[in-house]
Amino acid sequence: MTPLRALAAVVAEPPPLPRDVIERAKRHLLDTLGAAMAGASSPAPGLAAPGNAPVWGTGLAVAPRDAALLNGVAAHALELDDTGGCDHSGAVVVPAALACLSLADRPVSGSELLEAVVLGYDVARRTLEACGGYAAHNETGWHSTGTCGTFGAAAASARLLGLDSARAAHALGLAAGFSGGLWAFVHDGAASKRLHAGRAAEGGLTAALLAASGTSGPGRIFDDVWGGFLRTYAGAGADPGALTRDLGTAWRISRCSIKPYASCRSTHSSIDAIGGLDLHAGEIDRIHVRLSPLVAGMCGGRDATTLPRAQLSLPYAIAARILYGDADLAAYSPERRGDPRATELMDRIDLEVDPTMGGIDEPALTVTTTTGAVRRARVSDPLGSPTNPLSDERLLAKFHGLAPGRTPLADQVMALDSRPDARGLLPLL
Repeated sequence: MTPLRALAAVVAEPPPLPRDVIERAKRHLLDTLGAAMAGASSPAPGLAAPGNAPVWGTGLAVAPRDAALLNGVAAHALELDDTGGCDHSGAVVVPAALACLSLADRPVSGSELLEAVVLGYDVARRTLEACGGYAAHNETGWHSTGTCGTFGAAAASARLLGLDSARAAHALGLAAGFSGGLWAFVHDGAASKRLHAGRAAEGGLTAALLAASGTSGPGRIFDDVWGGFLRTYAGAGADPGALTRDLGTAWRISRCSIKPYASCRSTHSSIDAIGGLDLHAGEIDRIHVRLSPLVAGMCGGRDATTLPRAQLSLPYAIAARILYGDADLAAYSPERRGDPRATELMDRIDLEVDPTMGGIDEPALTVTTTTGAVRRARVSDPLGSPTNPLSDERLLAKFHGLAPGRTPLADQVMALDSRPDARGLLPLL
């Protein structure tokens, strides 16, 4: 069986999910909804057609594909969505899956929705792993949320639309043609980064809908052929075996992180490391950060004048943790980003690019105090990672801080696997 058909077969007829995987899916679903509601500060653009799919947190209803786009953009807008999947799987998979609910003409159980979300995370991450992994794929300039996320959105949508394995394969093949996204935004803080999540959600949903209507997709999309996805996007670094390795037994959502901080995931271990030293700004002479070329390229900037640039700045993240005690959304407000103390503190941070470090190796910090003392810190498992997860208390606090007044929604999501019809979520959105 080809990798494409193997993936499609699992999408069409998945094995029973372990309890811990179901529980994790509920938490990532809730986290994505909170991030999107906080990011949905602007009305839908004029290109959105009216319909019955909610634009979360706005009171607007648009056509399902437009809802997938807009909710995906909102979920990734504030860098608060989960990571470690395609990379940002929640902002891609959840908008597509919930848009499918508005298309359903039958009850869709909460368990079915969670199953679709798990499948979406799995297929999206496996596609990234087949591209050689996060570092290899992103170092070449591709933004994996856009390039690989489309497959996850297609898988989740195909499951909820009830596609058989043949049509699920067509959906995944079509999704390949809708993938895309470049890291060019890193040079000037352009808004395109968040658009990649929305377009991937929309593209995956569109691919599944086309497959459901009988449109064929390329059947050799993961083969080593001219025009194949892996040859085109990964070249010699491709690992096609990753598409099916432990398929149906090791679920990739289990390796995803939920963010406690409103910044790029590559800044989080440094935030935890400097926080653990418990130093005030006046006690610090210099901060030396040794980091990989990939992390330096993504997060080495010092410009905090715009929100996107600040969220991709490791020096600002460290300064914010020292000055404000956190790197939450409040720490990225215009007033705090413009604080002269933050600029002055960033000037005391030196970055050393270490070519021997792996792409996503965590940075190492060395702090010299004003008394000449030297303190070192490096955190390998930052808060929110699978090995150091957020507690349910902190997860719910994050959600309620981002989506105040939405307690009924949180209650529904946390009990979703017992709900006979997940469409009951839609009015709450």
